[in-house]
Amino acid sequence: MSIPSFRNSEIAKSRWDLAPLVAALRTSRETTHSVRHKGRIRELPARAVLEHVVEELAAALFPTHYGNRDLTDESVDYFVGSTLNSALTDLAEQVRRGLFFVAVEDIENDAALRRKAVEITQAFAAGLPAIRALLVSDLHAAYQGDPAATSYSEILLCYPGMLANIYHRLAHSLHGLGATFLARLISDIAHSKTGIDIHPGARIGGHFFIDHGTGVVIGETTVIGEHVRLYQAVTLGARRFPKDAHGALRKGGERHPIVEDEVVIYAGATVLGRVTIGRGSTIGGNVWLTHSVPPHSNVTQAGLNQAPSSGED
Repeated sequence: MSIPSFRNSEIAKSRWDLAPLVAALRTSRETTHSVRHKGRIRELPARAVLEHVVEELAAALFPTHYGNRDLTDESVDYFVGSTLNSALTDLAEQVRRGLFFVAVEDIENDAALRRKAVEITQAFAAGLPAIRALLVSDLHAAYQGDPAATSYSEILLCYPGMLANIYHRLAHSLHGLGATFLARLISDIAHSKTGIDIHPGARIGGHFFIDHGTGVVIGETTVIGEHVRLYQAVTLGARRFPKDAHGALRKGGERHPIVEDEVVIYAGATVLGRVTIGRGSTIGGNVWLTHSVPPHSNVTQAGLNQAPSSGED
């Protein structure tokens, strides 16, 4: 027995009274509730295209893991070159689209936007070897820090924290080059894939390891040193949001934590405000921390214990 198509039925054709509805939405869009940037229609960056670009960049950085597993010594360089050419060409277009929404100067013509997009993409491409070096240090940190890790390949293919690091390192580079809108979109794609939310403005040193990862939040002005390890549901956030004389939130400002080298922060800990977690400290699970702690501290729900100085600082 066939089911009648509701879409093609007389009911669908007669009940919706679309003409006044479309007109009302146009009035809202164009006049009463317009949210268009500078009051203009522009192409937005395409999320699906950008997601593909990042996948291609990951494949260029780790060809046999994220690219083609049948590559040989003879074919790998050709694959990397071809993949980079495709990724960077598409990236430049997405950068162009995003620049309209973040440019300090009012760049009105597409030629100027295109030139700036090419400059940013060229600088980004030049930084890819350094980004890969940081990611390899993250790989080492994961392998050395997790007794369950059996190989680097397992970490690359199975660890959400590693995937989040790849997205963040790429997004952070674009953010620093001025493509902040695009970088934010990359971080949101990573968030949807991994459950880990890292603002692209966050500065994160090498040998960074997020174990398990789900629910980790790292704010825009966070600074993380070398050899830092976080567990799931850790928040490095802002404590308060000051307002101006008109009651609007003040943008910017260094409002997130500084985490120095060799710090471990366990599951569920929340660290808020521009506080400093001293080098070599351990922050226990479910701790709520809104003040700085000195180096080599051990902070638990029961209180703060400071280890004796080793004399190295």
